[in-house]
Amino acid sequence: MGLGGCIILIAVGAILTFATDWDMQGVNLDLVGIILIVVGLIGVATFSSVAKRRRVVVPPTTPVIEEERHHSRRDGYSDGYGV
Repeated sequence: MGLGGCIILIAVGAILTFATDWDMQGVNLDLVGIILIVVGLIGVATFSSVAKRRRVVVPPTTPVIEEERHHSRRDGYSDGYGV
């Protein structure tokens, strides 16, 4: 479940808890809404901790050595003989 799903759970839970006054026999909608809000908040916390771990940049273990490439051109002037 992604961040959007967690936010939807929080929104549906808040609607069931605070914006409705339905009565269903055997089901307490206020309790169901609170449970959905708590599950959504746990999901947001889990998602943010996983996303924070993904952003950690680990430096390479072996040093990167860049080689200089010399292109030798034999035109008679660059090697010192044409002076």
